[in-house]
Parts: sequence; C-alpha cells; structure tokens
Amino acid sequence: MLDILAITTPIFILIGLGFLSARAGLLSREQFRGIGTFVISFALPALLIKALGERSIGEVLNAGYLLAYGLASLAVFAGGFALSRLRGDNLQGAAISAMGMSVSNSGFIGYPVVAMVLGTPAALAMALGMLVENLLMIPLALALAEAGRQHGARPREMLAQTARRLAKNPMLVGIVVGLALSLLELRLPPILLRSVELLAQASAPAALFVIGGSLYGLRPGGMLAEVGQVALGKLVLHPLAVFAAFALVPSMDPTLKVAGLLFASAPMMSVYPLLGQPFGLEQRCAAALVTATALSFLTMSLLLGVLPHPLA
Repeated sequence: MLDILAITTPIFILIGLGFLSARAGLLSREQFRGIGTFVISFALPALLIKALGERSIGEVLNAGYLLAYGLASLAVFAGGFALSRLRGDNLQGAAISAMGMSVSNSGFIGYPVVAMVLGTPAALAMALGMLVENLLMIPLALALAEAGRQHGARPREMLAQTARRLAKNPMLVGIVVGLALSLLELRLPPILLRSVELLAQASAPAALFVIGGSLYGLRPGGMLAEVGQVALGKLVLHPLAVFAAFALVPSMDPTLKVAGLLFASAPMMSVYPLLGQPFGLEQRCAAALVTATALSFLTMSLLLGVLPHPLA
C-alpha cells in the first residue's frame, strides 16, 4: 500500500498545485490551455520519439502479447463507445470516453508499479503496450472524434479532412518519427537527443499541472454518469478483458502476462484531458482522470495483493 501511495501522492501534489494556481488567479484558463498545447505539440511527441526510437523493432515484436492486449483494448473501446452512444453522447464524446476506458497511463503510473513488482521486464511490457496504445487505440479514437467534428460532410470529404487533421497531429508525427528511427536503427545526434529528452521529461509534470487548472470551477453534477462509466471501465473492465485475452494465449511468458494485467489496471494516461481539449471535453476528461487515479490506489493495491509474483 505504501509503495502505491508513494507513486500516486506526487501526482496529486502536482494536480493540486495547478488547482491552487487557478484558484489564486496566478494563471488564466487560456494560459492553462497554452501549457496544454505545449504538452500535446512538443513534450508528448518527444516522449513518443524517445520511447519508440530507443528500442529495436525486434525487441518489441511479440505477436501474441500485441494481439491479445490489442484485442482486449479494442473490445473495451467498442463497449464503451456503444454505451456512450446509447446514452445520447455525440461521436466526439463517445470516442474520447471510450479512449479513456481502454488506454492506460503506461509511462507515469503503470511502469513504476510494474517495475516494482517485476523489475527489468517492465520496460519491454511498457514498449509493447505503448505500441498498442499509440499505433491503434489513440489514432482510432482521434479519427472517430475528428469524424464527429465534421458531421454533415460527404463521406469522401470527411475522410480527406480527417486524414489531413491526423497527418498534422503532433502525437502521430512523433509515433512515425520514433518508428522510423527504430526501423532504420538510427540514433539522434547527442545535442538533438538531449533536447528531446528534456521535452519528454516535461510532459508528465506539465500535463498534471494543467489537469489541476482544468478542475478549478468544475461542476461535475452533470457528468457523473460519464465520469463513472470511464473510471469503472478503465479500472475494472480493461484489466478483466486483458486477463481473458491472455488466457487464450497459453504459450505467453507468465511474467509478461502479469505485466500486461498491471498495465491494464492503471488509470488512463495523464494527458487524457489534453487529448479531449480540442473537442471541448477537457473538464469531463479531467474529472474522469482524477476519479480513476484516486480509485486506482485501491484497485491496484488489491490486484497486487492477489498476484502470485512477489515484489522484486
């Protein structure tokens, strides 16, 4: 319990600093959105370039793991999307909610917990999970949300506009650059690499600070159903789906199975509200993130208590 608390407490401290800054009037809502734009446009792409570019393709090509984890995440995404649409949510809202249920905070919460439990295999599991999240789940959600924003356009025009927007998405650009470096076995020059590392290090604290600012003035009364659905889906349905999918791949390394289950049990990524920002959903996403992160202390602690692997 204390180990999990040591991981989650700094997260809430940074969120609290953002909240207090907004309450004290030190930064305006527009300034917080500017910091969020910095994270999405520079810091997060740098993190993706670093995470993908530093590993060889052969290191992370585990077909069984990728297939099982990907199918489980897609199943949760589809269920969340359908439920949101049935509840009357528009295409943008349903896509962003479904993404919150199926994409984990692999780097900032999942990895420290898995490293604590399993040690060095955590890095490989994180790389595998990030491939699923960044090449499948996030592009799928953003494509659906972009399509919803262009509602009423002809299908061909809608597809063309969506493709143009996605091609300019900084996160997807970061994924492409990172994969290109990995495939070609190239390494960035030391000076450029250091710049990328500095930007990547800024992504987590800046994102959490912006989340706190987004929470100030939040009136969650009208979004309890959405927040509850996303938090429950992420912390309960996602790990259950991954557990079921892994059961169908008996030949997989048991250590990787434990790692994948722990990654799936983590709350959604800390930049989740920033991904919802272009669609006017940052407050709903921030409320869901804080709720899921707080509850994950209990759910991840319970999971760690029943896992057969001792702490490393």
